[in-house]
Amino acid sequence: MMKLPPSGTRGFALPKIAQSIFRALAGFGYLVQRAMGDRMKVQGQRLLMLTTVGAKTGKRRQASLARFTDPDHQGSWLIVGSNAGAVRHPGWCHNIVAHPDQVWITIAGVKSQVRPELLTPDERDKAWRMVISLAPGYRRYETTTDRQIPIFRLTPTN
Repeated sequence: MMKLPPSGTRGFALPKIAQSIFRALAGFGYLVQRAMGDRMKVQGQRLLMLTTVGAKTGKRRQASLARFTDPDHQGSWLIVGSNAGAVRHPGWCHNIVAHPDQVWITIAGVKSQVRPELLTPDERDKAWRMVISLAPGYRRYETTTDRQIPIFRLTPTN
């Protein structure tokens, strides 16, 4: 069973009005990502669409996330629960932990069910070094919050 590290005591926080705007525009962002296919990037990294089932609501939830090729597991991807350095883990982290058997990714229009794994501390440290070498903007998230930023491995089940 997966268990997230605890939330932090400090971190980045968007003002409530900005949170509302981002929520309202999220659907539009997903449409843009679908239209652009695999060309859209964040911090130089291509995106995947993560679909989970809400830990509390039981409803399907989507998030666009940067993906990193897992050098130790061919065909797997790594995703980072940075939440821009917020005090709390992103909702999708809790959803994965609550419903690990109901996680899918969409890359270039192809949807696949995946088996998520929370990286062990040693794996996470190695992966974190790779992430910040490929996307240096992530480095500041680690100093903005005092929580340990989780990294998940997603392995296609098919």
